[in-house]
Amino acid sequence: MRLVVFIFWLVALGACAPGRVILKQITQSEKKLQHHVGFALYDPQLKKFLIEHQSDKYFTPASNTKIFTFYAGLNLLGDSVTTLRYLPMGDSLIFWGMGDPSFLYKQVHQSDNAFRFLQSFPGKLYFSATNFYTEPLGPGWALSDYDSYYSAERSALPVYGNLVEVKKTGDEFSTTPAYFMEHFTVANQQRDREVVMRGLDDNQLTYFTGAKSSGEWTIPFRSTTDVVIDLLSDTLKREVAEAALLLSAEAKTLKSVPVDSLFKVMMQESDNFIAEQLLLQCAAVVSDSLKESIAIKFVTEKWLTDLPDKPRWVDGSGLSRYNLFTPRSVAVLWDKIYTLVPQERLFSLLAVGGKSGTIKNWYKNETPYVFGKTGTLSNNHILSGYLVTRKGKVLIFSFMNNNYLAPTNEVRKRMEEILFTIYTKY
Repeated sequence: MRLVVFIFWLVALGACAPGRVILKQITQSEKKLQHHVGFALYDPQLKKFLIEHQSDKYFTPASNTKIFTFYAGLNLLGDSVTTLRYLPMGDSLIFWGMGDPSFLYKQVHQSDNAFRFLQSFPGKLYFSATNFYTEPLGPGWALSDYDSYYSAERSALPVYGNLVEVKKTGDEFSTTPAYFMEHFTVANQQRDREVVMRGLDDNQLTYFTGAKSSGEWTIPFRSTTDVVIDLLSDTLKREVAEAALLLSAEAKTLKSVPVDSLFKVMMQESDNFIAEQLLLQCAAVVSDSLKESIAIKFVTEKWLTDLPDKPRWVDGSGLSRYNLFTPRSVAVLWDKIYTLVPQERLFSLLAVGGKSGTIKNWYKNETPYVFGKTGTLSNNHILSGYLVTRKGKVLIFSFMNNNYLAPTNEVRKRMEEILFTIYTKY
């Protein structure tokens, strides 16, 4: 009898030993780097948490917010995104943008459906943005980032990703779209390095000389209705005017790209612009308005009431520091996604350790074992998703690091050590 009891305790201790080792690694990292760590390891087969460290505490998720947008899109958007709603009226066509981020955006697979449709219509074209009820920049976004490429404005009908590219070749400058050259000037001032800056409230682009850089800049432009109309007219080579008409229930629908082509760039490359626009698309599915709060409220109340902790979710991309999630809620959300999407399709849309996306230089292994989504803001780095162990077991993890002063790569190294321990021990 004593032998049986002894063997039982040996098995029990062996089972919990990996968890103790990993918790020790986490607490040592937290102490060494003087920051806050939240961690959850979840078994989707057993529907139980295997390891938790401050998993019930709220953390700034950064781009892990895109997981919530991803889940919303999986439930609401179908196979392809809607690019326009349109209504023929006599010899004219009234059209409304539906937030499709792919129109003339070179970072994604493009469809020329909208371009050909608008260019070939024989009558007059009128654009209406009356269905757009969202501020161009999100709540809690850093205003100082307004002219940084990752802070492109949200809009009803994005064109070129709402970004302008400036290129310097010798002493010559060019912009794409070419439309913005009329807003370009060269300053008589010098900076530490050459740079192109945009005005806060306009599209005035100013070049400042300085130490040589790449000679290429990507800058968000102010996406007002007038600018959109000008860009459409310039691109389509025909006149487009404004007609401030409300979106009609009789308006027809024009589709564009497969939604997975957008999910892939959003989840692998962490494209903020795509995330924001997809959340607007979700709002348009459940209402007649492009307003992110409509989508957030609908998804939260319909599908997320059973999360361990109520999320504070305010935008699509995670640029806002107002977002707050707990590690265990993020893990449960990944579990919801895992039951919704076949594994082959799901893993193809995510960043893969050592292979693709924002973790292609990390978590390397002969057999990829980390599939997930990163999130990074100043002093905050997050990674969550799926970990396939050496034995082939699929686990879900959420690893949240907030308020550190150490270099982010130092945080990544410690995360890599911990996740590899899980890979080998489970």
